[in-house]
Amino acid sequence: MTKSAYQSTILIVDDVPDNITVLTNILSDYNLKAANNGAKALELASRFRPDIILLDIMMPDMDGYDVCKRLKRDIHTKNIPVIFVTAMDEVTDEARGFELGAVDYITKPVSPPVVRARVKTHLNLYDQNKALEHLVQERTKALNQSRLEIIRRLGLAAEYKDNETGMHVIRMSYYCKIMATALGMSAEEVELIFNASPMHDIGKIGIPDNILSKPGKLDAQERAIMEQHTKIGARIIGEHDHPLLNMARTVALTHHEKWNGTGYPGGIKGESIPLVGRIVAVADVFDALVSKRPYKKAWPVEKAVAVIKEESGKHFDPGLVDVFMAHLNEIVELAKLNADPD
Repeated sequence: MTKSAYQSTILIVDDVPDNITVLTNILSDYNLKAANNGAKALELASRFRPDIILLDIMMPDMDGYDVCKRLKRDIHTKNIPVIFVTAMDEVTDEARGFELGAVDYITKPVSPPVVRARVKTHLNLYDQNKALEHLVQERTKALNQSRLEIIRRLGLAAEYKDNETGMHVIRMSYYCKIMATALGMSAEEVELIFNASPMHDIGKIGIPDNILSKPGKLDAQERAIMEQHTKIGARIIGEHDHPLLNMARTVALTHHEKWNGTGYPGGIKGESIPLVGRIVAVADVFDALVSKRPYKKAWPVEKAVAVIKEESGKHFDPGLVDVFMAHLNEIVELAKLNADPD
């Protein structure tokens, strides 16, 4: 819905007070702000986020072109429509203004009906563009939420194959989030690993139940079959440009690689193992140790922590073990909050 005039804010920028007065009188129905130089204009634009800016070109210190450039470089002001209002009327002057991102060009002395008509037109277009952008954002958000829910459900589906509750994928995804945050990963990367890590064992869907639920130790042949779940998981997820699915595939494929190169399926080692795979490896093993499985009872936290420490530099990235230990209390509390039901 288009705003009323009183709801729309217009920033008028001109170094000549009389010119500001003229435009103020013409546009008196709007909520008006004024600046008599470029620096003040940028300050007011940043503070009030006006719906449109009427900008003089010929000003001392910082001309209108420079102001427009800076407005368009700022993520918060780049979409605000700019109309140049100036005595300059050469075709080259207009062309330069449009190249910088201005939406219109009004010459002085201004005509009140022209000013009002141009302003109204561009305000309506701006409101329509914002409404469309909001709609796109909402639909994109809904699509992303659906994608995330599908990924979580697939992760749970795999976990139900050898874990009655599926809480393992929830706990270990939180452990991953804690470690990723502590490592200084960006907020976007933290959310990606939080949502991708539940897919680490999706390949277990392709492993026979008699192997997944075997109460004793697997023999060599069974172990070889079990190890295929990393490659199966990568094939299920497939190769995608989307960051979340791309990370989920990496996690599925590499979370059983070991720091010393004795892991599977690639036998890669050290920092050649993707960081997300190394993070999930620590989180996955710790939670598996403290959880009940068909082949073992749940271990006490102290015993599981001792294994994590012992495997530092062997199974696990030593730096990640240090991060894990530094946040152990938080991890243990999360484990309790998301414990398997009795």
